[in-house]
Amino acid sequence: MSNADAVADDLNEPQLEAVTHVDGPLLVFAGAGSGKTRVITYRIANLVATHSVPPYRILAVTFTNKAAGEMRERLERLLGPELARDLWVGTFHATCARLLRKHHQAAGLSPRFVIYDDADQRSLMDRIVKERDVDTDELPARTVLARIHALKQEAIAPDEVPRNSRRDDLVVSLYEEYDKRLRAADACDFDDLLLHVLRLVERPDPPPHERADDRTLAGVSIRALFRYVLVDEFQDTNAVQYRLVRALVRAHGNLAVVGDDDQSIYRWRGADVRNIRGFAKDFPGARVVKLEQNYRSTARIVRAALAVIGKSRERIAKELWTANDEGELVEVRSAVDERDEAQQVAAYVDARQAEGVARRDLAVLYRTNAQSRVLEEALRARRIPYRIVGGLRFFDRAEVKHLLAYLRLSANPRSDVDLVRIVNVPARGIGATTVDRVQQAARNHGLASLEAMREIARGKIEAGVAAAARKRLLAFVAIVDELVSAEAAGHPPSELAELALERSGYADHLREDGSDEAQTRAQNLGELVGSIREYEQAAEAAGERPSITGFLERTALISTVDEPRGQDPLARGGAWGDDVLTLMSVHAAKGLEFREVLITGLEEELFPFVRARDEDDALFGPSGLTRSEESLEEERRLAYVAITRARQRLLLLHAGHRTLFGQLRFGRPSRFLLDLPRADVKLSLPGTADVGPRSFSSRPERDLDRGPRLAWPDAPPREQPKAAREPGERYVERDEGADLRRGDRVRHKRFGVGRVIDVEEGAEPKIVAEFSGFGEMTILRRFLEPLP
Repeated sequence: MSNADAVADDLNEPQLEAVTHVDGPLLVFAGAGSGKTRVITYRIANLVATHSVPPYRILAVTFTNKAAGEMRERLERLLGPELARDLWVGTFHATCARLLRKHHQAAGLSPRFVIYDDADQRSLMDRIVKERDVDTDELPARTVLARIHALKQEAIAPDEVPRNSRRDDLVVSLYEEYDKRLRAADACDFDDLLLHVLRLVERPDPPPHERADDRTLAGVSIRALFRYVLVDEFQDTNAVQYRLVRALVRAHGNLAVVGDDDQSIYRWRGADVRNIRGFAKDFPGARVVKLEQNYRSTARIVRAALAVIGKSRERIAKELWTANDEGELVEVRSAVDERDEAQQVAAYVDARQAEGVARRDLAVLYRTNAQSRVLEEALRARRIPYRIVGGLRFFDRAEVKHLLAYLRLSANPRSDVDLVRIVNVPARGIGATTVDRVQQAARNHGLASLEAMREIARGKIEAGVAAAARKRLLAFVAIVDELVSAEAAGHPPSELAELALERSGYADHLREDGSDEAQTRAQNLGELVGSIREYEQAAEAAGERPSITGFLERTALISTVDEPRGQDPLARGGAWGDDVLTLMSVHAAKGLEFREVLITGLEEELFPFVRARDEDDALFGPSGLTRSEESLEEERRLAYVAITRARQRLLLLHAGHRTLFGQLRFGRPSRFLLDLPRADVKLSLPGTADVGPRSFSSRPERDLDRGPRLAWPDAPPREQPKAAREPGERYVERDEGADLRRGDRVRHKRFGVGRVIDVEEGAEPKIVAEFSGFGEMTILRRFLEPLP
């Protein structure tokens, strides 16, 4: 950044106000496409270049490695690589992992602690549930893990969990054991990365002239490190993340947050929109700036988005606008069913490509991942290459996770999850029964599984393992010991990976197999070794020593959006190179933009989506909204996010009926379609597009009778008239709900035994029931089993 005048020329007035603000709290409401990344990077550059703030005293956190990488690249262009290198720019998890490497002892960890990803966490919980003989029909391991994550995101420890039932007691017991196993393995899950740092920085300052303990000193050190803290996508923060940044700035208050409550769509993973809406109250005197000019989309798309979000009951008032051209009308297409919809999508993509629009410039969005199947079939039929963001990622592939497990075990021999994963990979005759006996012996003797295995193999611990099996265990221990020695000797990570493939026999096993699948696995392992070499080069360029721990941390913190992968072979490029169509859920599309966007499934109960289960009301109790109202608010924000991904063209599709989740649904057009400005929309009826082999009658109005009608009434869509009934009387319209009454006991596969509170009438009855440990839930009748 050369001078202040150059900065002013690049920014509009609200952007400049945010960039030049220096000390004190700052809240920036950044509407979709309003240039928030530029504001953040220019603000950092201004602090360094104009106010001489040392780069290492600035922390900027965001939610994806992709966003952090883009931010760092822009800062390198503004400040130069040398200054940018010293900035703290990264995700919450990466930043906390880096801090924990330095302050590991205060957190009760070793410097070589490992990070368990989602699959590792599931593996650990599956084993705990199996050992405890938990009825997984009543309480599946994934449900327990989800509950634990929800508690950790609120910083609730096991001894702080309310216990109101036997089920609560069981969840707490499993939570305690899960944390105990993580500690024993010198491991953290993603939540722990933040919690360990939070517990350090929230400790009070030590009294003057008194000796402080290691934890207090670590907290003081971390807080003193950062003079300015910036948070991107602040609307996505959960309770722990907000507490963390508040603790970091408690001495100086230099916290700048950038976000948009209209784009808060991650409540299901702990995000609390109240953080951004209540920021000005939490930080009295905070400067508030609104970025309302959209630079991304045409005027018609902006007006469509604003019309949808404008119906929100809780949003902070913002008026999105643009100086861009009016652009084309927003097109709304009516389809007969989901196959007709998919064929229209495929035909549109082909037609646009014929007109010179690259497939990479188009994206198809849907509310639920289950909608992609029919779309994929239509694309395959037309040989249209595509990728699915959120599909199977490279680092989720079995062979890649196997090699990573060998590497993690070499750096941390206490990691039992990694040992169990690769003890019989490739097959070496060590069965599940033997592994179970090794782990039982480890628990009985207070040892890590590798050490217990060593003692069993040498005959020093009796565990009922036959002599032949002990010999195989000893051979495996020798492999791990060699890798541990090589890692300790400082071998480069890429050499260690090649040694693991050779000594484990995995590379030979794939070569001898010779199948196409084995060749693909071998190629993926070669790609992984290449990725390690790239990491080594990047680390050396940054003045750091490459290490297995550093590489493993980098891979563990890669998010789904950071690494989009196609599930279809056509998506891998080939003759098309990178010119492939993108399919993704609306959640996955957050932060992305495309020239043209197609949004499918815009029907009531699909988008907005209606869940069989309402979520906990406590989080939003103070808002005055019911659970269903708050769910609708988030669905409206989700629709706003979907619409604002488009730059030039927007196509919205809805079907008269569709089969989804194995059920036939008859749908009304989504209320979000009815919110669109009439003057900015054009309608297309079924059969008016080139949909390939499907044919329609010569009278489009007859085809329309087979699908939904769409109009823009002045009032909300009318409810169907109901038969007269006495005040307060409840009834259902189908016999299958009439068998349940208030006070009846019911069983749900996930939530266990509950008691009926109310029955909601409708074409398909819904039951309001209370379940111990979960509270009130609204569930479709067919998912409940009546109990005597």
